[in-house]
Order: sequence, then C-alpha cells, then structure tokens
Amino acid sequence: MVLLGALVNGLGILIGSIIGMKLHNIPERMKDTVMKGMGLSVIVLGIQMAFKTSNSLIVILSICFGAVIGEWLNIDYHLNQLGHWIERKVGAKGKGNVSKGFVTATLIFVIGAMGIIGALDSGIRGNHDVLYTKSVMDGFIALLLSTTLGWGVMLSAIPVFLFEGIIALFATQINQFVPADLMTLIIKELTATGGIMILAIGLNLLGLTKIRVANLVPGILVVALIVAGLYYF
Repeated sequence: MVLLGALVNGLGILIGSIIGMKLHNIPERMKDTVMKGMGLSVIVLGIQMAFKTSNSLIVILSICFGAVIGEWLNIDYHLNQLGHWIERKVGAKGKGNVSKGFVTATLIFVIGAMGIIGALDSGIRGNHDVLYTKSVMDGFIALLLSTTLGWGVMLSAIPVFLFEGIIALFATQINQFVPADLMTLIIKELTATGGIMILAIGLNLLGLTKIRVANLVPGILVVALIVAGLYYF
C-alpha cells in the first residue's frame, strides 16, 4: 500500500498529541522550559540541515524568491485564519491556541527532507521504513508541543498525510521522467533550504522572533526549479 507510510506518520502525530494533551496539568514553568528546550533542539536540527548544501547560492535564491511568492500569496495569514476558523467552530477558546499549535506543528512536520525522502521511497520502492522512523520522532515532538500549544497540534496530522501521500503517489511515476542523480541533487538542496526554515521555527518557539515561516515554504518549489535548470542548462 503506497500510502501506508504517510498514514502511519499521521497516526503517530495523533497519538503523540493525545498523550501530550493528557499532560496539560504539568506546571507552567515546566511547560516553558520544555518549549525552550524544543526551540533549541529545532534550531540545532535546522543548522545541521542547512550545512548539507553544496551550493549556498541556491539556498539563498530559493529563500528569497520563496519569500516573495509566499508574501504575495500570504500563506501564513491563510494558515492562521484556518486555525482560527477551526477554533471558532469548535468553541476551543481557553483550551490552547489552536491556530498557533496547528501552524507550528504543520511547519515542523512538513518542512524537511525526511518526509519527502520517505514518501518517495514509499512510492518508488514500496519501502516505508523512513516514514515509520519519522512517525516515532513526530509522535514525541507532537507530545511535547501539545502540552503547551494544545490540540491544534493534532490537526497537523491532516496536512502531513496529504503532503506525504501526494508525493508517494507522484513518486510511483517519477522515475520515468526525473533522473536519479537529479533527484539526489534536489533533495540535498531541499534539505539545506528546509533547514533555514526549521531554524526560523526554532527562533519563533524561543520567542526571539516572529518570522512568518509559512511564507518561506514556496522556496521548496523554487529549489527544485533552480536545481533542475542548472542540471539541464
């Protein structure tokens, strides 16, 4: 089943979030320290990913053009509005910031090469091991996030499943028109560009910045276009 890995990843986030919400009575000081620890960990992960690049100019251009596209489309605003709409529909006031939890968790779980590589592996080889591993990691992260950001974290399972599922389905045909060496180059630069975004998420979690990370996400598509252009021309 091509979508099995994506499904398990979504379930991992759901289970982690449910367990985390059961721990909502832990002291505020502990929650704050846990969130700061999460922010620092995410920053380290982002830095490690960013250094994967073999051409920093590609990363810079992808972030810049991605930001222009993202600001034009106002992705961050629409994601937050979706969170607020859900919050109003379920009457979740006072039960955690649904919008912040949804947006933050979605960006953490979607951005990065592991989900893309795992989904490609699911589609091309029917091997779900990478996504199984990611499911465990995301489950623990969801647990920690939901203790402070509430049940909005749980909602991130939906875009994660859709994102990885679409890639997995697309991957069943991708090897027919994308050379393996080009795909390797794209994944390398995508990892580095995603690392910059992950770093920004970490800074936001620490409360040091208020970067509209969602508006940088189009940079992922820009990476693929730039690398493909350099490869063929």
